[in-house]
Amino acid sequence: MKLSDIRLHRNLTVVTLSLGTQTLAIPAELLREILDPLPVTRVPGAGHYVPSVVNVRGSVVPLADLKQALSIPHEGQDDRRRILVLEVTLAGEAAVVAISADAVHEVTTIETQTIEPVPASAQAWPPDYLTGLYRGAQGFVLLPNLEAIFSNLANRPMANQL
Repeated sequence: MKLSDIRLHRNLTVVTLSLGTQTLAIPAELLREILDPLPVTRVPGAGHYVPSVVNVRGSVVPLADLKQALSIPHEGQDDRRRILVLEVTLAGEAAVVAISADAVHEVTTIETQTIEPVPASAQAWPPDYLTGLYRGAQGFVLLPNLEAIFSNLANRPMANQL
């Protein structure tokens, strides 16, 4: 999702979550469900970004580590950890994927005009993986470009993911 696509609408409803000390916002329209932690199965030979899968109601769903993709340091986990099951578009088709969150906060609506492009000087975050950012109550909130992240990961040869 590009910033120009988001700005076609006046408001955007998002789910906010924490990864380490960073807050992210995921468009609520992508969210299928939020689950308590599930048993995770590591996939031999899988890369750092999508190292495992989870069983969601009988379906095998890839579980991505957005901390790796967005260069967010790994920090301790607590009992607020959740798994978000999302439906994103990959190569023009709907795909079910999951991400881990250290905590899920709220569903909120933001004005799209408050979303800014990621500054070129913000080298800590991979610019291709971010749609933009906005100032929330506790600081900056990142809007990850989930389609770009998952498309890149799906097209990456296994040997390059290690």
